[in-house]
Amino acid sequence: MINSRSLDDLVPPAKQRAQAFVEAAKAKGIDLLVTSTYRDHESQAALYAQGRTTPGDVVTKAKPGQSWHNWRCALDVVALVNGKPAWSVKDPIWQKIGAIGKACGLEWAGDWHEFQEFPHFQYTGGLTIAQLQQGAKIA
Repeated sequence: MINSRSLDDLVPPAKQRAQAFVEAAKAKGIDLLVTSTYRDHESQAALYAQGRTTPGDVVTKAKPGQSWHNWRCALDVVALVNGKPAWSVKDPIWQKIGAIGKACGLEWAGDWHEFQEFPHFQYTGGLTIAQLQQGAKIA
């Protein structure tokens, strides 16, 4: 199973935006820890099972091949505050992180109306997962 945390595993347009995001956050005094970038189908299947057929909370609605992580276009992050991850979505730092990510050209899943994912950012290049599945490439 592959669940990478390296920005190098993202497609170039997503990597460029992700690097700018991490650097811009750092410039504003926010230390981001990248927790996931590319995820293979096996890893996605394991995450999808969580809260359904395995213990834990549901953390994704994306089956294998339906996640932007599978296409090397997404990253998950968390801020380190005093050396500890700030996972609580009630922490006001998430609004700052979301704004920085969006300013760097990323879509923030914290803005989604259904199933908000504050740690998740993605670059779609205007494409859909269905288009990627049909062979389209993000430029």
